[in-house]
Amino acid sequence: MPSNQSPLGALPARFRRERILVVGCGDVGLRVARELRGRVRLLALTSSPQRVGALRAAGLVPLAGDLDRPHTLARLAGLATRVVHLAPPPSDREPAWRDPRTSALLRALRLRTPASALVYASTTGVYGDCGGDKVDEVRRIAPRTARAQRRADAEAAVRHAGRAAGVRATILRVPGIYAADREGGTPRERLLRGTPVLRAEDDVYTSHIHADDLARAVAAALWRGRPQRVLNVADDTELRMGDWFDLAADRYGLPRPPRIPRAEAQSQLGPVLLSFIGESRRLDNRRLKRELRLRLRYPTVHAGL
Repeated sequence: MPSNQSPLGALPARFRRERILVVGCGDVGLRVARELRGRVRLLALTSSPQRVGALRAAGLVPLAGDLDRPHTLARLAGLATRVVHLAPPPSDREPAWRDPRTSALLRALRLRTPASALVYASTTGVYGDCGGDKVDEVRRIAPRTARAQRRADAEAAVRHAGRAAGVRATILRVPGIYAADREGGTPRERLLRGTPVLRAEDDVYTSHIHADDLARAVAAALWRGRPQRVLNVADDTELRMGDWFDLAADRYGLPRPPRIPRAEAQSQLGPVLLSFIGESRRLDNRRLKRELRLRLRYPTVHAGL
């Protein structure tokens, strides 16, 4: 039972239940809410009045606030006992390597008694190109794209804030997220467009995690994550990108995508797709399984697709 000396024990009884704040409550945030619903009180920050009804229907209490307008975040101070931060950095701010949204959130949260745990979803893109090597969490990061550099900035801010406030801050590095019931969550649309992939000799390794397993990892990290710890949240699959699209094509009964050499891809693919085929790595997920004690529901893309 909480005592009067603990943050929960000093509150009225209706507030002693754990309060989880989800920031960036999109598809994955709603899946996290489903994992936790009934066990905790769920809050969601939203800047969109149109989403209030959907959040309430999912069992969350909507809180109006905008990470791009820090003055709207004052009510977050001391509100939650644990925080899930899933909001992406802005893509059009200068300097390009900074994430002002994470900085604004952390400033708001530390105005009063801090939460006991903070989970931040980053990206495995912070590793940069690893030449197909197997990558664990102690590998030095080398973000190459502006998108990954902003995530690296957010990671550093989260870990610094955790150390300064005595909060268990957990960084989850996330690869490609997929799920059949997620918007854009399968390769089907790309296959229908006939977008080419690299030929086998030029191809890169890519990693994935099913959206439901990611949500379960987030929920587990709220209680089991170690202080200032980084975890790769990926399944067990070691697959090259072209083979991933071939697998999806076979499952959907669609033609496999054409294969082209890397030199030809430079003129056929846009900058975002080129950034993905410029990096190759395989992810070591042993820390995820060992420390969070997470048994993947979809251990491979063959099971989850």
